[in-house]
Amino acid sequence: MSKTATKPAEPKTGTVLSCHAPKAATICVAGTFNDWNPTVTPLTRQADGTWAVTLALPRGRHEYKFVVDGEWCCEPGCETVYQGCPKCVPNPLGTMNRVVEVA
Repeated sequence: MSKTATKPAEPKTGTVLSCHAPKAATICVAGTFNDWNPTVTPLTRQADGTWAVTLALPRGRHEYKFVVDGEWCCEPGCETVYQGCPKCVPNPLGTMNRVVEVA
């Protein structure tokens, strides 16, 4: 009688997008990679109040925003005038978008 060993789950590979919002009920991410759809890419709450999702993004530059409890933001508490944040760029609406470069 042979035993079949089960392999441990493969870790997800890809680009991790995350934000810290311990009081949020729901968070999704919308961006150039999902046609800015605010509902199709939900994040999962972690024990420390951080929310995260791992995406298989193609190479290149991607802009995105979080949708926290229905409100669009660059990062919870960070929707101020663009001031040179290296992870953000101004958008045509006068707010900021986050940016990720996938090599």
